[in-house]
Amino acid sequence: MVQAVDTSYLSIAELAALYRQRDVSPVEVTQHLLERTAGLQERLHAYITLTPELALAEARQAEAALLRGETASPLLGIPVAYKDIVMTKGIRTTCGSALHLDWVPEQDAAVVEQWRAAGTVMLGKLTTWEFASGAQALDHAISGARNPWNLAHSPAGSSSGSGAALAAGLVAGAIGTDTGGSIRGPAAYCGITGLKPTYGRVSRAGVLPLAWSMDHVGPMCRSVADCALMLAPMAGYDPRDPTTSVLPVPDYSAALTGQIKGLRIGLLRTFFLESAGAAQRAAVEAAAKLLEGQGASVEPVDLKKVDLAPAVSHAVLAPEAYAYHEEWLKTRATEYGPDVRERLRLGAFVTGAEYLKGQRLRALFRDEVDQAFARLDVLLAPTTPTAATAVGQNEVKIGDGTFPVRPSLIRYTRPFNLSGHPAASVPCGFTAEGLPLGLQIVGRPFDEATVLRVADAYQRLTDWHTRRAPLGG
Repeated sequence: MVQAVDTSYLSIAELAALYRQRDVSPVEVTQHLLERTAGLQERLHAYITLTPELALAEARQAEAALLRGETASPLLGIPVAYKDIVMTKGIRTTCGSALHLDWVPEQDAAVVEQWRAAGTVMLGKLTTWEFASGAQALDHAISGARNPWNLAHSPAGSSSGSGAALAAGLVAGAIGTDTGGSIRGPAAYCGITGLKPTYGRVSRAGVLPLAWSMDHVGPMCRSVADCALMLAPMAGYDPRDPTTSVLPVPDYSAALTGQIKGLRIGLLRTFFLESAGAAQRAAVEAAAKLLEGQGASVEPVDLKKVDLAPAVSHAVLAPEAYAYHEEWLKTRATEYGPDVRERLRLGAFVTGAEYLKGQRLRALFRDEVDQAFARLDVLLAPTTPTAATAVGQNEVKIGDGTFPVRPSLIRYTRPFNLSGHPAASVPCGFTAEGLPLGLQIVGRPFDEATVLRVADAYQRLTDWHTRRAPLGG
């Protein structure tokens, strides 16, 4: 199919405008993206399951609604996809594991219901690391996704398929989940935008857990403006998830004024910036200066308890993950990948006393972050210490040191899963090798609006998020 307009990388607002002007239809866009995906799937492995029949049916429904003049939802006819730990009624949800290779849920997750009610078009289920835990082994039953900026490199995190699909122009919006950084890491590695909302802002009902008290669900898109549109129908109280908040949901798109004059920004140096690679450090410092030039104040800030995050995270996450998988580990252990199986089993050796101590230390760290926000509006940090590592790479060189890849990937993101604060990642530059770099913006609890406002102001001043991946090596 030949299109007058290449819709692969259009924003949600641009697609919506074309729909309403009848310059292009949801069916045409859906067909185009399905064809584009078919041509790239063998190289990218962004999807585990494609749903072309459902996609075209939903696209036809959206098109009919538009012809009837039903234009209230800005997401009507917008093509989306879901990380494959998000339950979809009648459509297999593999969780990236041989254990669930043919599992077909009988109900949709809350976020699927919410996006469908807004009129989105579902293209399929996106690749995830096995049960959102650990990296995907090269010989795993389900192929790991590849990074569109360099196919020899990782797209990071368990929301890897979401990052890859967006960077490759296969979808306009995607759902990711984030327990240690799996929305923000893929956003940074793939040069797209991802938002981890406040813990309790978005329902996790129907999303398979990794660690109940650290899991977050959020939107991944190519721009902040798109994330604001996609967050709106997801946010709010859901009786199926008792952790969700009853606080009112603001108009996130209305917050994107481009104005940040007078905002107070804290630049996280110790533990964060000072341990990052040279390219990442320079990019984040340049971003801070750019925001300062728009009238925001920037000051260095330290979180003295943040170095406890790795140990505290293990004390909390490991037993919570083991509790969910305990029965399967006893009865179907061989169906897990060896790396994930052993990581999950470690949770059995965390004592109740250690878990409670971890939760107490976690509360102290959360309080320290809240204290910083008594005088600041947002915090800035690198999203990751380096750009994307190669597939199968186990160690990464940062400065004069060599570090394991996996803990390095989540070093700067994991603390804010522990604290539950909202955090976004936006592209802020590229390495000399052409790999994206990410800027992390952290906000007060339930103040996603300010996080998005600062991130959007930055994107109005830069074009990093508009760059297109070469889809090659």
